[in-house]
Amino acid sequence: MDSLIDAPFELFDRAQQALFEALVLPLVQALGLASVAGEAFSGTGWLLAGLLQLGFIAVVLGALERWRPVERWTDRRPVRVDFVYTLIQRLGLFRLGLFFTLDPLVDALAVQGRLWGWQPWHLDGLWPGVSDQPWIAFALYLVVFDFAGYWLHRAQHAWNWWWALHALHHSQRQMGRWTDNRNHFLDDFLGAALFALLGLLLGTEPAQFMAITLLTQTFESLQHANARLHFGPLERLWVSPRFHRLHHAIGLGHEAAGPGTLGGHNFGVLLPWWDQLFGTARFEEVFPPTGIRDQLPEAGGRDYGGGLWAQQMLGLQRLWSALMKRSA
Repeated sequence: MDSLIDAPFELFDRAQQALFEALVLPLVQALGLASVAGEAFSGTGWLLAGLLQLGFIAVVLGALERWRPVERWTDRRPVRVDFVYTLIQRLGLFRLGLFFTLDPLVDALAVQGRLWGWQPWHLDGLWPGVSDQPWIAFALYLVVFDFAGYWLHRAQHAWNWWWALHALHHSQRQMGRWTDNRNHFLDDFLGAALFALLGLLLGTEPAQFMAITLLTQTFESLQHANARLHFGPLERLWVSPRFHRLHHAIGLGHEAAGPGTLGGHNFGVLLPWWDQLFGTARFEEVFPPTGIRDQLPEAGGRDYGGGLWAQQMLGLQRLWSALMKRSA
């Protein structure tokens, strides 16, 4: 049994090594960056995983959307923009930006912490024997990170300045399998920074952190799929596309308490447990339209941008406006 479980990981490791030696290492050496070869090898893992995810989204989720679509679209332009966001995220371009910005900050914090005598918590070491059981340790870290993700997601919907950025994600009226990465880059950076700090505090191993990230991303792509799909009774154990579509529903997933009121429902990332525990869960057998109330013509028809750079600039403008209102 252990050999069957280990086989996919060994195959991935061999593919990562082959891709690194054939493509990435020659490129790094040609650019005179041999000193970062170790980091480039880690980046190759993210690149390979991203390629596998893109294949899954395109083939498997594409077939699912054609089989049981919630909506039939005539204008594919918004979907193509989401595809560009997904390429940036899943092919490592965003990770490359983090390497030059966030990673040095986290490394500096780790070094300073060791100078002060601080040691990572190592969550899997709190109970005897857990660290020797990698799957149990992985499940433990997954639950903890998912709990943090729930509260981070609620903050994105509760704080006006953060919602000003996160609103871009909810502005997609044609939500589909590529929509998960339709985010403002600053919003993504803030989330990545908080989770990197949490991983540092908990002593999460890089391989564990990567596995949790990849599992989460894969299921988030499924949750956003334009597919009439639910998990039946299991929907209370694992977030389904129907459960998450309610989170994106106009006037329900956001502004559920009325126009202009921040809030919403179904914030769970992978586990709907936290929504049920803290009273934010909605289980309904519907697949409603997605978007934000102020996009509707009768509410003013607010523009969130048609292209990637327009969406990014409008997000910064909304952020500035929210900060000015707060200071006033």
